[in-house]
Amino acid sequence: MAPRIFWIGDSTVQFNTIFTWPQCGMGQVLDLFVRPDIAVYDHARNGRSTKSFREEGLWTPVEDALRPGDLLLMQFGHNDEKIEDPTRYASPEQFAANLLAYAHAAQAKGALPVLITPLVRRHFEGDTLTPTHGAYPDVVRALAARESLPLIDLTAASAQLVQRLGEPASRELYMVFAPDLYPNYPEGKTDNTHLRYLGAVKFTGLVADGLQTLGGAYAQVLLDAPEKDKYDEKGYER
Repeated sequence: MAPRIFWIGDSTVQFNTIFTWPQCGMGQVLDLFVRPDIAVYDHARNGRSTKSFREEGLWTPVEDALRPGDLLLMQFGHNDEKIEDPTRYASPEQFAANLLAYAHAAQAKGALPVLITPLVRRHFEGDTLTPTHGAYPDVVRALAARESLPLIDLTAASAQLVQRLGEPASRELYMVFAPDLYPNYPEGKTDNTHLRYLGAVKFTGLVADGLQTLGGAYAQVLLDAPEKDKYDEKGYER
């Protein structure tokens, strides 16, 4: 039986509908990188933290569904850090404890948890991308090291990509665009957290790179090589 991939997290991972287009979460494009027989279940929800995801009952169906060999990808942090909102805020120490509880619950079902540091926000000061997640990425890194849990450092990898693109070009990855470009947002948008399709693909590619680096069962869910289709030999329809 093929392993499945479950993803829990926030709006940067959430599966969006046409009503919020062009917003796109990483969870809805992971299929592009995995084998055709690997099912992806995206349980991420907009605005959730490690605390609220459990307290709202969103974790229970994931835990119930997990079976041996499944992968559980966890990417939180954007909302845990919101100290002004007690329904979502988790201190760095509680954030680590919440992630560890999810990981232990997955391991108890025979599943394979993967910690993912939070996706970088697009916050430039001049030409320099500046961090906005405070202690939270380091908390995930330290937890992974202390508990010998697999880690994908998406914070570092995405920051490197965004910095390399620079301030103007990196707008294409996020919900930053002029008026009248998309019907859902006639006044335009300046949102440096949420992603457009290109950003979702680029950043999910970094997650896939991380799975490849982890190797073993984590890499085995990925596509082995490009699959030839009927047009590869110039069999174009005319």
